[in-house]
Amino acid sequence: MLSDVINAIPSWLAIGIGVGSVVSIIVAGVFVVGGRLFPTDGEPTKIGGENRRHLEIRSYLREAHIDFRENHHIGSIETEFYLPNEDVAITFDPHVYFQLESTTTIPVLCEHEMSIRALSRRLPFEIAQQTLLPPTQDQRVREAFDTLEISVTADPAQIQQAYRERVKHAHPDHGGTQSEFQDLQESYGVAKTHAQTNE
Repeated sequence: MLSDVINAIPSWLAIGIGVGSVVSIIVAGVFVVGGRLFPTDGEPTKIGGENRRHLEIRSYLREAHIDFRENHHIGSIETEFYLPNEDVAITFDPHVYFQLESTTTIPVLCEHEMSIRALSRRLPFEIAQQTLLPPTQDQRVREAFDTLEISVTADPAQIQQAYRERVKHAHPDHGGTQSEFQDLQESYGVAKTHAQTNE
């Protein structure tokens, strides 16, 4: 019965489907290879939502001089932030939180809309009061330009050039880590917004 259906298909239709499938595979392959060789510098970093929360926590931990690892694996469990000196994991995922409760690591659940002050109260250790405020916009801008290794007075073209140079080393496909790449993307977005605002 199946052979009857196959024999009923006109040869021109079978050839068209075959050629279309081959062309689709080739085009998809070109996009995959192109994406790995030439990572986009599009608009990856609107500082909002999850990226903003990660940036604030990262800045907060740095300002408080707390050693941390981002996107760290504890066994087979990946957590957004791990503080090795305190054996504390910060996660946004309730499933990860409950999985970590059965380990020696102390899990801290953080909602995306949670303030830095609220997060600091959940941490199982004391932090100096002056570090409880999130970084100001000026601090974010300075950190962004420092990450790109250019002057705060750089114009959008210089910022884009610096990003393209840095992404060659920070992208995970080129030997960097996901954390470095994400930090670079966020810095690029902040720096570009700052430069366009001041034009």
